[in-house]
Amino acid sequence: MFVDDALIRPYFGDALAVVLVYLGARWLLPLRPVTAAAGALALAVAIELAQYFHMLAVLGLEHNRLARTILGGVFDPVDLVAYASGAAAALIVERVRGERL
Repeated sequence: MFVDDALIRPYFGDALAVVLVYLGARWLLPLRPVTAAAGALALAVAIELAQYFHMLAVLGLEHNRLARTILGGVFDPVDLVAYASGAAAALIVERVRGERL
């Protein structure tokens, strides 16, 4: 929202969002790392697909600032790579920590 660049906010931010969802899932639920990472990735992909199908417009929320901030408004297939990178990073860190995946 406040950073206007071509790398950090769009891609690192997307990867970090998946990591944060992963961490929240692991904190709240007794999930194995692979399950939590898959769930976080699935949520991110679902949001990206909603962008592809213009769900904000379908729901009449295209002018709602909160909805646009949370769900985004523009589909970008490169975001899918960023999401997968975030999920992979979470699993790599867990593996390095000695966690059973």
